[in-house]
Amino acid sequence: MTTPLYAAITLGSNSFNMLVAQTAVQQPKVIAKYKRKVRLAEGIQADGSLSEEVLLRGLDCLAMFANMLEKEGVSFENVAVIATATLRSISNSDDFCRRALPILGHPIEIISGMREAELIYQGMVATTAGEGRRLVIDIGGASTEFIIGDGNNVLLKTSLPMGCVTFNEAFFSSFPLQHLDFDDAKAKVKEILGQHLTELKTLGWHCVVGASGSVQSVVELLNHRNQSSTITLDVLLSLKQEVLAQKNPSMLAIFGLNHERAPTFCAGVSILLALFELLEIEKLSLSGGALREGVLQTLASNL
Repeated sequence: MTTPLYAAITLGSNSFNMLVAQTAVQQPKVIAKYKRKVRLAEGIQADGSLSEEVLLRGLDCLAMFANMLEKEGVSFENVAVIATATLRSISNSDDFCRRALPILGHPIEIISGMREAELIYQGMVATTAGEGRRLVIDIGGASTEFIIGDGNNVLLKTSLPMGCVTFNEAFFSSFPLQHLDFDDAKAKVKEILGQHLTELKTLGWHCVVGASGSVQSVVELLNHRNQSSTITLDVLLSLKQEVLAQKNPSMLAIFGLNHERAPTFCAGVSILLALFELLEIEKLSLSGGALREGVLQTLASNL
């Protein structure tokens, strides 16, 4: 007897993702992945609402997901739709959810930053080998989650308002880019971290794991160059110099950079660089999974 299919849909501030899975050996086995760079946070206007143009971009992606759910044969009751930072913060999130319902056919659950952190950690533990106390950093489009845990036990979690899409708008929208742009981004990271900086460093960790597109973009670039996939301060400082040397704002002359990740690459590197320096991180490795895998784990345990 085949186990039922289930799907985790996550509506992030940068990307919308959908994973379709079934249970094998008491764990979710992913059988299909769908993703689109919606960059929802780009559409946040001065009045705190999401622009109609970007709202429609999001709804168009949900229509694609609805078609794929039907194609894959996922039952209605086995779908979870989770939204994060941008839909938490915009003033017209109710309007987005109302218009999305007849398109996707499933209600959207807008989760808190703390719940997001829990799911990220759960997804990391389920997919990433390792032991000892780990610091998990998930840089999203509009928020970054920090979790320190040991095994399945979460010791500290927080969600802070900084991300690659919002930082791109704030610090890296004028070309050519300058050292000052990175300095300003670091100052903002330090300001947002505030007292959490001391809390994180006091608790400490044995190793650091990074999730999200910002970390993935750096690891993909390193893999393309046949270099170690471990991110270090030297790697980030070298990438900063490459960014500053670019003659074109597209960043596509940076060897190994995925063109889909290029628009927010500078901002992602700036946040990572600031965190490495402020938290005195020596090295960071890529997580096997994060939020969407955590949602899958929750779905699997409920079936």
